[in-house]
Amino acid sequence: MNDTRVAELSPGDESAVRALYHRVLEGWNLRDGAAFAGPFAADGEVIGFDGTRHSGRSVMAAELGRIFADHATPEYVAKVRRVRALAPGVALLDAVAGLVPDDAQDLDPALNALQTVIAVNAGAGWRIALWQTTPARYDLRPDLAAALTAELRALVGRGPGPG
Repeated sequence: MNDTRVAELSPGDESAVRALYHRVLEGWNLRDGAAFAGPFAADGEVIGFDGTRHSGRSVMAAELGRIFADHATPEYVAKVRRVRALAPGVALLDAVAGLVPDDAQDLDPALNALQTVIAVNAGAGWRIALWQTTPARYDLRPDLAAALTAELRALVGRGPGPG
């Protein structure tokens, strides 16, 4: 019988993957397209809350730069739930995130999301290959929506940093 378990990430690799995630959120909160895109692989992809896909670090930087120039984007708060290896040099990060509108003191629960990141290390350090944000609507499970809102609300004012 084949053993399909994947080796654990080293503490250093897990820390590096978490740091990539937080750097992207910091780039968003700074409204800096280049800082947002910096942690991605050159051919990385991001799928946004609304389903928009941006492929390539330079495309992401330019597109996000335009968005930040034209819109008052909300600020992220987030919490990493887990990081695990998928294969040697490939990791999955699962997080939850909320957004605090520019003119508000509290997050908007309608913007709560699950974020999934695939990070790769092909020998030159960890980079993000794919980032996907999925709305956390929890249809028919208002208890889960309320619990997530409470969890994220506790982070408001602390920024997107390690959590």
